[in-house]
Amino acid sequence: MTYLPYRMRSILFLTVVSAFILAISLTACAAAPAGSPVSSEPTASQTAPAYPAPGETASTQPAAGTPATGYPAPQSGSTSTAAPQPAASATSVDRFPDPAAFEWKKLAEGIERPTDVTDPGNGALWVLSQVGRILQVRDGQLSEVMDIRDRIKSSGEEQGLLGIALDPKFTDNRFFYVNYTDLSGNTVIARFTAAADFKTADPNSEEKLIQVQQPYANHNGGGMAFGPDGLLYLGLGDGGSGGDPHNNAQSTNTLLGKLLRIDVSQGQAYTIPPTNPYAGGGGKPEIYALGLRNPWRFSFDRATGDLYIADVGQDQYEEVDFEPAGSQPGANFGWRLREGMHPYDGYASDGANLVDPIWEYDHSQGCSITGGFVYRGEALPEFSGIYLAGDFCTGTIWGLLRAADGTWQSQVLWTHQGNLTSFGQDRSGELYYLNQYNGGLYQLVRK
Repeated sequence: MTYLPYRMRSILFLTVVSAFILAISLTACAAAPAGSPVSSEPTASQTAPAYPAPGETASTQPAAGTPATGYPAPQSGSTSTAAPQPAASATSVDRFPDPAAFEWKKLAEGIERPTDVTDPGNGALWVLSQVGRILQVRDGQLSEVMDIRDRIKSSGEEQGLLGIALDPKFTDNRFFYVNYTDLSGNTVIARFTAAADFKTADPNSEEKLIQVQQPYANHNGGGMAFGPDGLLYLGLGDGGSGGDPHNNAQSTNTLLGKLLRIDVSQGQAYTIPPTNPYAGGGGKPEIYALGLRNPWRFSFDRATGDLYIADVGQDQYEEVDFEPAGSQPGANFGWRLREGMHPYDGYASDGANLVDPIWEYDHSQGCSITGGFVYRGEALPEFSGIYLAGDFCTGTIWGLLRAADGTWQSQVLWTHQGNLTSFGQDRSGELYYLNQYNGGLYQLVRK
C-alpha cells in the first residue's frame, strides 16, 4: 500500500488484506515525523516547554489558531438559527444482533485514499479523496464534484482532504465545509458552495474560516459535524510528533488537541457560541472540549444528541469518549495525562476533573480506532441504538450498547473488513464505511 493511514501514529502493526494478514513495519511513534514542522511553531528540539513533573500545572502555549486573513474576528453572543437534524427514534435494542445475518455491501471501489463520506440528498453519496477531490458515487459510478488538489498537501500520511460537513440548511444555501491541509502543512477550515443540482461545486467559491498552524505532519484530526444545536464542531489533533511534546491537548491557549464549536449561521466567517467555556476569556474561545490526542471521527446520536468521540491512542490503548446531550461544555478527556484509563508517562491526574472513556481496547486487538455512528436507520431495527466503531489495522468492527443499568457492553461484530478509514451516515440513518486498501465504499445491509 503506497500510503499509510492518515490519522495514526507509527508503530508496528498488522493490516488486513482481504482475508490475509499482511505484516507492515513502521517507524516508532516517538521518532520525528516525515515532514517539516511549520516554521513559526517551536519544534520539540527548540523552544518547546519541558514536560511538567507529575502533579505540576502544565504550561500553556502561544495561540495556534486564528481567523483567516481578511475575515473579521469572531464575536460572542450569537444564537444559531440552523435547523435541527431530522427526528429519529430514540429506541434502542437490548442485545446485539447476530452479525451473520448482515453484511457490508460494496457500492464502489477505486477511490484514491478515501477519507470521508456524506449524503447531499440528491440520491448519491459524496466521498472525499485525501489527495483533494470530492467524488460523487451513484449506482457504482464515480464522477467528480470538485477538485482542489492545487491547494492541498497530501504527501504526509495524515495530511490532505480529511473531513466534510454539510450545512444544516444545505438544501437551500448549498454550503458545505471541509477540513484540509494547505500547501504549508497547516489546517484550513473552509466553506464552499455546491451547484444547484448538488452534482458539482465551484473551487473558487472557497471562504477560509480558520487556519491552524501545525507543528508536525501528523495528528491533524479532521472530523467535522453539525450538532443538534446547529453549531459546527471540529476535531483537531494535538499537533503530532509523539507524546504531545508541546502539551497542546491540555493547554487552553491553542486549538490543537481540542473539540471546537463555532456558529457559521451568521454568514461571513463565524461567531462564538456564548456558552463555549472560554467565550469570556481564559482560553481560545472556539474551544468546546479538550484533552484529545487525535480524534479520528466523532458523531452525534441523531435521536438523543449524545456525543461519541473516538480518540486514537499513543501506543497502548484506543478509546471512545462519550458526552450525554445537555452536558456542560468544557469537558477534559484526559490526554496527555492519561491514555485511555491509564496514566501516561508518569503524569499525575490527581485533582484533574477528567471524563473517563466509556470503552477502550489495547493493542493486542488493534492499533488505530476509527469512530462511527449510532445506528438510527429504519432498514435494520436490530441495530437501533448501537454505536459502531472499527480499527484501521485489523479491520475489526465492534458494537457498543448501553445497558439498562447504565453500563456499556461491547461485542465484536465483524472482522477482516480491511483498512477502515471512516464511517458515514446517510439522511435515512443507514451506515457506510470506507476502505483505504481498495478505495471501497460499503453499506451495512441485511443478507
